Amino acid sequence: MPAVRLTATQGPRGLRVEDTPIPQSAEGEIIVRIRAAALNRRDVFITRGLYPNVRLPVTLGSDGAGETADGEAVVIDPMIGWGDDPLVWDTATATILGMPREGTFARYVAVPAASVHPKPTGISMVEAAALPLAGLTAYRATFTRGGLGAQETILITGIGGGVATFVLLFAKRVGARAIVTSSSDEKLARARDLGADLTINYATSPDWAKLVRAAGPIDLVVDSSGGPTLAGALDAIRPGGRVVIYGGTRGDATIKMFPLFWKHVTIMGTSMGSPHDFAAMLELFNDGLRPVIDRTFALADAVAAMERLEEGDQFGKVVLTVE
Repeated sequence: MPAVRLTATQGPRGLRVEDTPIPQSAEGEIIVRIRAAALNRRDVFITRGLYPNVRLPVTLGSDGAGETADGEAVVIDPMIGWGDDPLVWDTATATILGMPREGTFARYVAVPAASVHPKPTGISMVEAAALPLAGLTAYRATFTRGGLGAQETILITGIGGGVATFVLLFAKRVGARAIVTSSSDEKLARARDLGADLTINYATSPDWAKLVRAAGPIDLVVDSSGGPTLAGALDAIRPGGRVVIYGGTRGDATIKMFPLFWKHVTIMGTSMGSPHDFAAMLELFNDGLRPVIDRTFALADAVAAMERLEEGDQFGKVVLTVE
C-alpha cells in the first residue's frame, strides 16, 4: 500500500511516498481503510526534528477517516491509551498515531477498536478527517479546561490554524462572544465570516492587548503562542479570568507576576484530550456544525501539503485524500 514515510528530519522534503506492507491487526485492533487524513502542526515539528523522541522511519498522520472492513464510515481518535483519570493522561500508557505509532498517511492503518467512532452524519470524509486532533484539542481547551459558557467572552490568539479555528466554531456554537487576533487581514476577514465579534491585527496594532481590554471583560483566553502573546493575554484578561495554553509557537514567555496574582488569574495547560472529550466533540458535528477546510491534496502530494502548513498561510485544515 502507499504510505507517506518520514525518512530524515529535513523538513517536508524528508517525506517519501513508499510502497509498504498492509498492517496486520493485533488483539483488540481493527484495520481502517483511510479515505482522508489531515495534517497537524505536530507533523511539521516532527519533520524538523523538533518533537521529542523522533523515531525514523515512520508513517506520519494523526487524523484519519475511512471505513472498516464491513463498510462502516468511521473517524479515528488519535489519542491512544489516555488512562483512567479524565483530568490528565497516563504517561505510562498514552501515545498517539503518527509517531511513535504508525499513522494515517497511508491507505490502511491498524488502531485499537475503542479508538474508532462512527463518522458524524452530514459531513464528508474530508471534513471528518479534519476533526480528530485539532477538534479534540480545541474541545478540551474550550470546555473541559476552559469551561466556556454562553454570554462569556473568549479571546483566541493567532486565528487561522486548525485548533484556533475549531475554538472559534465551538465558542459561537454555545453563544459566546469571540475576539480573535492575527497578523493577517485576510485571516481576520475569514474569522468574521465564521462569527468572530471583534478582530484585531496584532502586527499593525502593537498595543492589541489594550484594544482587547477596552472591548469589555475577557473571561477566557485560549492561546498556543506563548512568548509576548501570553504576556499580552494576561494584561487583557479580567480579574478572575482563565487562560488555557495548548502550545508555544512563539517560545517561552516572560510575564509580570503582579497581574497574575492581583487579578486571581487561573492558568491551565492542556494537550489533546480524553476519550470522553473526543466523543463529546464528535457530537457537535452530528448537529450541523462543519469544520473549515483550507485545501485538499492527493496523498502523492504530501510534501506540497506539508509545505503549505509550514508556511502558515492556511485557514483551517489541510487534508490529504487517499485513493
